[in-house]
Amino acid sequence: MNPLLEDFNTAPFSKINVADYKPAVKKAIEITKQEIEAIVANPEKPTFQNTTEALDFTGQKLGRITSIFFNINAAETSDEIQKVAKEISPRLSEFKNDMILNADLFKRVKSVYDIKNSLDLNPEQTMLLEKQYKGFSRNGANLNNDDKDKLRKIDAQLSKLTLEFGEHVLADGNAFEMHITNEDDLSGLPESVKDAAQLLAKQKEKEGWIITLDYPSYIPFMTYADNRELRKKLAIAFGKKGFQENENNNEQVVLDIVNLRHQRANLLGYKTHAHFVLEERMAETPEKVISFSNDLLKKAKPAAEREFANLQNYAKKLDGIEQLQKWDSAYYSEKLKKRLFNLDQELLKPYFQLENVIEGAFTVANKLFDLTFEEVFDIQKYHKDVKTYQVKNNKGEDISILYADFHPREGKRNGAWMTSYKSQQIFNGINNRPHISIVCNFTKPVLSFDEVPTETQPSLLTFNEVTTLFHEFGHALHGMLANTTYNSLSGTSVSWDFVELPSQVLENWCYEKEALELFAKHYETGEVIPMEYVQKIKESASFHEGMQTLRQLSFGLLDMAWHAGESPETINSVKKFEAKAFSDTQLYPDVAENCMSTAFSHIFQGGYSAGYYSYKWAEVLDADAFEYFQEEGIFNKEVATKFKEHVLSKGGTEKPMILYKRFRGQEPKPDALLKRAGLL
Repeated sequence: MNPLLEDFNTAPFSKINVADYKPAVKKAIEITKQEIEAIVANPEKPTFQNTTEALDFTGQKLGRITSIFFNINAAETSDEIQKVAKEISPRLSEFKNDMILNADLFKRVKSVYDIKNSLDLNPEQTMLLEKQYKGFSRNGANLNNDDKDKLRKIDAQLSKLTLEFGEHVLADGNAFEMHITNEDDLSGLPESVKDAAQLLAKQKEKEGWIITLDYPSYIPFMTYADNRELRKKLAIAFGKKGFQENENNNEQVVLDIVNLRHQRANLLGYKTHAHFVLEERMAETPEKVISFSNDLLKKAKPAAEREFANLQNYAKKLDGIEQLQKWDSAYYSEKLKKRLFNLDQELLKPYFQLENVIEGAFTVANKLFDLTFEEVFDIQKYHKDVKTYQVKNNKGEDISILYADFHPREGKRNGAWMTSYKSQQIFNGINNRPHISIVCNFTKPVLSFDEVPTETQPSLLTFNEVTTLFHEFGHALHGMLANTTYNSLSGTSVSWDFVELPSQVLENWCYEKEALELFAKHYETGEVIPMEYVQKIKESASFHEGMQTLRQLSFGLLDMAWHAGESPETINSVKKFEAKAFSDTQLYPDVAENCMSTAFSHIFQGGYSAGYYSYKWAEVLDADAFEYFQEEGIFNKEVATKFKEHVLSKGGTEKPMILYKRFRGQEPKPDALLKRAGLL
C-alpha cells in the first residue's frame, strides 16, 4: 500500500519513497474528482451546505500529499524529486483547471452566490462563498470554451516554467564553490567561519577552505573578508545565478512567464497581471501600490543618498576606495557600524546560541499567548536535523505540531520560510489542529572532523539570524493559532499584503531589553547579554535604514515594472528592462555580469508576483501594531489577547482591514514606521 494514500496524522516520512509521490497524486486527484462529481450530481437544489461548504471540504487527501511533496522539494530535494515535480505540476495545474472550468460545478456555486443576501450567513461563511465564487470567476469560469482551452494551456506552461526557474537558480547556486588554499585570503573572517569552510573542504576531500553561495557561508565572507577581489568574485557569482551562458539561463524563462501572466490577465478581462492580483489584496490596485512605494521612496531616498555618501567617504578614508561597489557594501557597512556603535556582530554571537534563541521565541509565545512547546521524538522526520515539538495551551489542549529545520544542506533552497503539512479546520464538530513547519539556513554547529559536535562551538547566530528566526516563528504562530471552520480560510490563508504582519511584528521583541534578557545568554558563561549591547542593538537598528528601505522598494518596483506594464511582449532584454526599473533607486554602479530578475525567486517562483511591495506594506502595519504593545507593555496580556483573537486566530475569515481595526481600534498610520526608521 502506498503510505501517502493511507490515513495518517503526522506525515509518514520514513515510509515514503520518491516513487510513491506520482501514483499517490494521481490517485488523490481521482478521489477529489469523485468528491466533486458527487456535489455536481446532487439532485437537491444548491445550498450553502451541499455546495459551498461541501466543496471546501473536498481534496483533503490531495492537499496533504501535495503539501508533503512540495515542502520536501524545497527542503530536501534531489534530481529524482525534481523530475517528479516536473511531471506532477502540469497534472495538478490541469486538474485545477478541470475543476475551475467545470461548468456544472460553477453553475451550482453561482446559484448559491446569487442568493447570498437572502441567506443567514455569518462573516466566515460569507467570506468563504465570496472567495469560492471569485476563485471560479477569476480563473476563467465565465469564459467561452475556446478561451477556457487557451487558459488551460497558459496555466500548464506557467506551472512548468516556474518550476524550471527555481531549478535553474538552485543548480547555478550549487555548482559554484570558491576553493581557497592560501590562509591569507581568509583575513578578516571569524574563526567559526574559517572552521566551517575548512570542514566543508575536508568533506569534499580537498585541502584548504571552501566558500559557497549558501547564506551562512556567503554572508559572513561578504561582511568580513578583507580580500576585495575575492568578495568581488563571490558577489558576481551570487548575482549571476540564472544569468549565465549555460543550460540554467533564466532570461527567456522570465520573459515567457511575464508574457504568459499578462496574456492570462487579459483573457480574464484585466489590464495587467498586477491588476488581476491586486484586486484581492488590501492595496487593491497597482496605482495604489506604486503611489505607496513612491511616497516612501521620496521620504527614504535623501536619507539613503546621505548614508551612501558617508559610507563611500568612510571607505575612501579607510582604504582609498574611489568608487564603492556592491561587493563593498556589507564589508564597509559592518566596519562603520562597529565604529559608530562599537557593535561587533561577532561579539554578539556568543549570546545567541540557537537552542537558547528557540527557547526565547517559545518563552515570548508563552508570555503573550499561553503556549508551551515540548520537544518530542516519536514524530517522523524527513531529515535528522529536523526537530519536532508538541504545542499546547495553558489548559493542556493540543494546539499544533511544529517542525523546525534550521541548517543548510545541498538539497535545500536558500532563505527561510514557514509552511504547513496539515491545515487547521473544524470538520464534523472536531477541531483538526495544524502541523506547521519553519525552515531556515543558519550556521551549523562547528563539528570536529569525525562529525561529532564540539561542546565549545554550538550553532551561534548573528543578530540578523535571530530576527529571521523570530520572523518565521511569527508566521508559524499565525498557522498554529488558527481557529476557523474552513481550511481555505485558515491560518496564513490571508491577503498577501497582510500575511507578513504576524511575522514582522514578532521581530520587534528581538530589540527589547525585557525579551532579550529571557534568552540572550552567553553560551559559555550563562551571562545575560550586557545592557549596553542591548542599547547598541536598539540604536543601530535604524543604521542605514534609508539604504535598506531603498533596496526593498527597488525590488517591489521591479516587481511592479514586470507585472503592471501593458505590453510586456515588447521587452526583449531582461537586463536592460531591469536597469530601467532600478534607475530611481540605484546607488551602486551596475554590474554587467549580474541580473536580479533571473534569480528573483519570490516573484518568479514563490507566489509574490505583483506582491513584493507587501513586505513594506506590512512594515507599516507591524510598526503601528507594535507601538500599541509599547504603549501598554510588550508582554501586556490584554493587547496580546486582542492580537491573538482578531489577527492570529481569524485567518482570512474577514477583510484584513476590519480585523486590524478590531485589534488596534484604528487604521494603521505610517508614522510609527517612519519614526522607527529614523526617516521622520
